[in-house]
Amino acid sequence: MGKKVLLIIGGGIAAYKACELVRLIRKGGGEVTCVVTESGQQFVTPMTLAALSENPVYTTLWDLKNEAEMGHIQLSREADLVVVCPATANLMAKMAGGIADDLATTLLLATDKPVLAVPAMNVRMWEHPATQRNVKQLRADGITVMEPDEGPMACGEFGAGRLPDPAAIWQAISSFGTADPLAGQPDFAGENHRSLHGRHVLVTAGPTHEPIDPVRYIANRSSGKQGFAIAAAAAAAGARVTLVAGPVHLETPPGVDRYDVESAREMLDAVNGALPADVAIMVAAVADWRAADTAGQKIKKDGSGEVPPLSLAENPDILKSVAASPARPHLLIGFAAETHDVVAHAQAKRTRKGADWIVANDVSGDVMGGDANTVHLVTASGVEDWQPMPKGEVAHALVERIASHCMKEER
Repeated sequence: MGKKVLLIIGGGIAAYKACELVRLIRKGGGEVTCVVTESGQQFVTPMTLAALSENPVYTTLWDLKNEAEMGHIQLSREADLVVVCPATANLMAKMAGGIADDLATTLLLATDKPVLAVPAMNVRMWEHPATQRNVKQLRADGITVMEPDEGPMACGEFGAGRLPDPAAIWQAISSFGTADPLAGQPDFAGENHRSLHGRHVLVTAGPTHEPIDPVRYIANRSSGKQGFAIAAAAAAAGARVTLVAGPVHLETPPGVDRYDVESAREMLDAVNGALPADVAIMVAAVADWRAADTAGQKIKKDGSGEVPPLSLAENPDILKSVAASPARPHLLIGFAAETHDVVAHAQAKRTRKGADWIVANDVSGDVMGGDANTVHLVTASGVEDWQPMPKGEVAHALVERIASHCMKEER
C-alpha cells in the first residue's frame, strides 16, 4: 500500500491495541509515525511504539530540536493520512472545538491531510449528547469518524464504545482514499464520468417518531425505502451524499454518510448541520405535530374509562426552513405524500414552502412500505406524470433529472 500514516494515540485503556495496529500497518507495507498524548503514555510507552514502528515517537510540543524546525507542522504535512486511535471523548471534544493545547491537537489543527478518528470510551460517554454533538461536528468538518463496536467494556458495562478490532481499523486505513466506495456496485463508472461527481447531495428519509411518553410515540407508515433509493442513486452518480434518516431498518447505501435521528427537531438540527449542499431532496415523512408535553413516565389507564388528553404542538417545517436558509441549496426538492387532489396539493406546497421541485405521490394505497411508486414531478414549468415503477427506478429517474438540471445551470 505504501501509505505514510501519522498515528495519534489518545489516553484510554484501548490504547494498547494501537500496538497491534502499528504492526498491521507495517505488515501491510505502510510506514507509521506515532504521536502519544500525555495520558496515552499511561497505557503504552513510547519505547514500545518506537520498536514496533522503527520510527521516532513524538510526545511533546516543546522539543527544542524538532520545534526549532517547526517539527509539528512537518509531521502534520508529511503523512498521507492522520489516524486518531483511540479517539477519546476528551480528544474528540478538543478536535471539534479547534483546541490546540498539546502536540496531538496542534498537529490535528495544522494538518492538510485526511483524518480518521477511531472512538473508544465508556458507553455512557459515547451516548452523551455532547459527544454525539462533537461527532456530528467532526463529520461536518470532513473528518471520518468510525462507529465504535458494541460489547463488554473494561469498566464492566456493556454497549457501544469499544474500539473496533485493529484488523477492521487497518482495513479502513488501507482503503482510505484509494478505492471508491462504490467500486463493484451496479452501474459503477469512474468518478469523472459520473454525472453528479463533485456535488454534495443531502437527502432525508423515513418517518419521525414524536414521543408521547417513554413507550409511545406519534409516527406514520413511511418505510424510508424511497429516500434510501434516492441516496443510493445519487452516490452511484458520483455525488457526496449525506443521508439524514428517521427510525427505519434499512442498510446504509454504499458511499453514503448516514445520520440517524428520531424526532422532527432532531432531523432539522441534522439537516442544518449538513448544509451547505448543492442539492437537497427532502423525502422524509416528517410528523406535522408532536405532543406538547411529553410524560416522563408511561401513561397508565386508571380504570375510570376516561381518555387522557393529548395536546399537540406543531413541528418545525424542515423544507420551508431550508428554503429560507442563507445556505439554501441551489436545487431544493420536496416530497408530497397525499391521499387526494395529489397534484393540486403539491403545486400549492411548492409555492408555499419555497421549493424548486415537488415530487408528489398518492399514498392512499400501499405505497408506504411498498416497493413501487407513482409520482408526479411538479416544477415551475408544469407537471410531469411518471408511470408507475419500482422505487429504485423512480430514484434513478429523479437523479438523472437532477444531473441534467445541474449541467444546464453550469452553461
